[in-house]
Amino acid sequence: MGRGRHAAALAELGYSVFGVDIKLDAVRDAMTQGVGVRAWCADLTTYPLPREQFDLVVVTRYLQRDLFPSLREALAHGGYIIYETFTEAQRALGWGPTSRDHLLRPGELRDYFIDFDVLSYEEPNDPCEAFLVARRR
Repeated sequence: MGRGRHAAALAELGYSVFGVDIKLDAVRDAMTQGVGVRAWCADLTTYPLPREQFDLVVVTRYLQRDLFPSLREALAHGGYIIYETFTEAQRALGWGPTSRDHLLRPGELRDYFIDFDVLSYEEPNDPCEAFLVARRR
């Protein structure tokens, strides 16, 4: 959840928010925003999210491919995922991530959610990101 920018915005809108980050300082910063965000400092590769517990999962500017199964399974049936992160086209801009480990290939994000109802999907060249909104069946 990083420092909680999206978590705080969702909490201020009245949502019950549970944020996760591996970095304790980020979790502490998020908790000091005073908006009722619950947070967990954890490595999701070691301690996965609970299954079928969330109505919405939001991931922004982060890519760790081995977390896709856990993110999918954490959603309740009928739940939504909003996901956006950089694509390989980002390299041409000369800033931001450049490693293959942190950049999506064309169509890759959509493919991880092929069995979901994809409500919106874009891969614009400016910014060089993939945006997905999908609903778990």
